[in-house]
Amino acid sequence: MAPMAAKRNSRTGKPHPVTQGAAPRLYERAQEILRARLCDGQIPAGERLYESRIAAEFGISRAPARRALAELATEGLIRAVDGRGYEAASGTRSKPDALPAAPAPIRLAASASWSRIYKEVETEIVARIAFGTWRVVESDLARYHGVSRTVARDVLARLQQYGIVKKDDKSRWHAPGLTRGYVTELYEMRRVLEPTALLAAAAHLPRAQIRALRVNLEAAIARADELDGAALDRLEAEMHVELLSRCPNRTLLEALGVYQSLLIAHSFLYRWGPQLYASEPFLPEHLEVAERLEGGHVREAASALERHMRLSLDRALARIDIVAKRPLPPPLPYLQPAAATAFA
Repeated sequence: MAPMAAKRNSRTGKPHPVTQGAAPRLYERAQEILRARLCDGQIPAGERLYESRIAAEFGISRAPARRALAELATEGLIRAVDGRGYEAASGTRSKPDALPAAPAPIRLAASASWSRIYKEVETEIVARIAFGTWRVVESDLARYHGVSRTVARDVLARLQQYGIVKKDDKSRWHAPGLTRGYVTELYEMRRVLEPTALLAAAAHLPRAQIRALRVNLEAAIARADELDGAALDRLEAEMHVELLSRCPNRTLLEALGVYQSLLIAHSFLYRWGPQLYASEPFLPEHLEVAERLEGGHVREAASALERHMRLSLDRALARIDIVAKRPLPPPLPYLQPAAATAFA
């Protein structure tokens, strides 16, 4: 299994990683609207289209407008004219039932926020940190995703909250590679913080939530050989995120968040790495925590969680080692290889 499926840009031929559930980029949304207008005749053959006008209508910058037009040209729906803009090609009018009616004119700028591209950027970076440390160039990130520097900076700030990126002493962004030493440090911090958060959360955990956790784990163990990466990811989040989120100490939860890059990395490793075990070892370990909680043995549950974190370290390192030996995913213009000590 390759570590990352890829689709190719029809204009440049360069691969872009496929992101599960990612929202369309600005240029894709503009392209979709314009395609519908061209195909149902709202933009008749011969009409001129200019990136400046498209940008103004949709409330976006010229970069995504330019790319949307370039993509439509590769589809043959428009053609470049005298180096100035484009012209709707003849034959763009389709039968009325070829496509749904074009949406009413909208402005896309409101969606040009960090949340629109966050998951895609997170996936792009996490898919590469098993291979080393990367410098993240903010301006190139903005250009690649067709957003402003402000949006790119917001994305990086949120990635920083989860420990996926850090700033060095020159305020440059870096994504630390998952080296053996760095992963060990992250697990050591989680072994300290997560049991403490569980002890604090116990009094605030609804019995129904604890029971649901146990039932879900028992069901997962019963069909362990059928679980895919998404299911494993969900079970990890149910224990390490949803359960611990009941901790009333917000400062402790914020500290925990910094070390959640491991959870996000696990999501990638489960989906793209090989299946190492017939039944994931973390399932009975999680179940022990849930059973102790349900029985009212909170300190025993915290001890079981600490033991689970200790046992998880070697398994995480094994997965990372396997993925790191596979072909590096396609290069991205905003990620540059960097020394592992660059962010220290």
